[in-house]
Amino acid sequence: MPMLYQSTRQENNKVSASQAILQGLAQDGGLFTPLEMPKLNLDFDKLKKASYQEVAQFILKAFFDDFTEEEINFCVQSAYGSSFDDERIAPMTSFGQEHYLELYHGETIAFKDMALSILPYLMTTAAKKQGVDRKIVILTATSGDTGKAAMAGFEDVPNTEIIVFYPKNGVSNIQELQMTTQTGTNTHVIAIEGNFDDAQTEVKRLFSDNTLKSTLLANNIQFSSANSMNIGRLVPQIVYYVYAYAQLIKSNAITKGQEINIVVPTGNFGNILASYYAKEIGLPVAKLICASNENNVLTDFFKSHTYNKKRDFKLTLSPSMDILVSSNLERLVFHLMGNDAKATKKLMDQLINDNQYQIQALKQEIFDLFDAGFATEEATKEEIKRVFKKYGYTIDPHTAVASAVYQDYLKKTKDNTPTLIVSTASPYKFPSVVVTAIENERPNDDFEAVDLLNKISQVSVPKAVDSIEKREIKHHTTCAISEMQKAVETILLGESN
Repeated sequence: MPMLYQSTRQENNKVSASQAILQGLAQDGGLFTPLEMPKLNLDFDKLKKASYQEVAQFILKAFFDDFTEEEINFCVQSAYGSSFDDERIAPMTSFGQEHYLELYHGETIAFKDMALSILPYLMTTAAKKQGVDRKIVILTATSGDTGKAAMAGFEDVPNTEIIVFYPKNGVSNIQELQMTTQTGTNTHVIAIEGNFDDAQTEVKRLFSDNTLKSTLLANNIQFSSANSMNIGRLVPQIVYYVYAYAQLIKSNAITKGQEINIVVPTGNFGNILASYYAKEIGLPVAKLICASNENNVLTDFFKSHTYNKKRDFKLTLSPSMDILVSSNLERLVFHLMGNDAKATKKLMDQLINDNQYQIQALKQEIFDLFDAGFATEEATKEEIKRVFKKYGYTIDPHTAVASAVYQDYLKKTKDNTPTLIVSTASPYKFPSVVVTAIENERPNDDFEAVDLLNKISQVSVPKAVDSIEKREIKHHTTCAISEMQKAVETILLGESN
């Protein structure tokens, strides 16, 4: 039987992999989600000898089974090549039982590159398979990293446009410059007067607006998503967990079949959900540790089983995690409710109407797999400094959140299971934060901080930020949340609309 992906909110809305990738978000507002995991034989005697590309082909072929082997191979080989500065694609740096999985060696030096490098190829291949010749518009909200990585992936891809909304005062200076200097005739970047949750909520509404959908279809245009709401973004993230485990065996850090813990800094819940799916297909995992910053809505959820977004939104040192509505959690809730779309929709409606919901899970064993914690701003800075002083290794503030939460977990549990700490961004993406934490003195700006970080770390400055302050700013638009639809219509349909 081919794999089907069902909307988390409507039982009879089931589609193939290519249809799910092309649509991005279900028309009913739900997220396309596998009802069952593919049956895979994770033979780590073979996988430990495999390249990242070979592991990717193996995993993606199983999940996207309406693609041919040749199509998957084309997508993988096109995505994972010269745009990564390390041939291993996802290398690890290890200190005893702690293994930092570096997911920032792609073009935009953040983990989003791992999936957004391949999504354009998956999407254009899916369009051909489905006989779709409409223009595909990637509409996305970003908390800092998805936007740039998506634009880099979709830049000048034929028959596509990409529109990115980001919170004007909610990203780092370098993150903003990476977006506003983006080239490509089909890329559009708009700062919004609000936070990431505001932008993401409006993007979801636009996806569900039937009048807008009809207008776009009349002009041979359709929306799709580059957020991890798109299953084509989420599944490629499973790959690096399987690859990392195989490499741990190869380096004799663990033995085949030995369980590991995985710590993931998360805001939108996509990256840690991918690690859950990795476990579901057979990866030996003991604990998944969900690490949050002071926007700790997920920590509270795992401790109380109540999701409550009625709290102050905080701008933190780890802005990509400044999120109070974690979209991908909906998929886990769907599984917690025994894949019951009606029950899941009821909870999501409660979140809209009451700003909270409480879950009575049918699958308690899923809850038992997770631990959760959060790091304060001070703890984040202290962890950057501690790791550098102890190991001479620099980490960005998001990775520091994960590392700090893991240190708290160790003290609490004395659990010495080998642990994968997911490092989601290069320290060069947040140089002022890193340098200030290590040196106790704040640089004048991010550009001075890049030079100081280079001297401190002895790590080469990546191309993504080298001389970024000298690049031409190509995107200048700012709008209110209420103006987002008008901005989209102007880009796609012209000024008269």
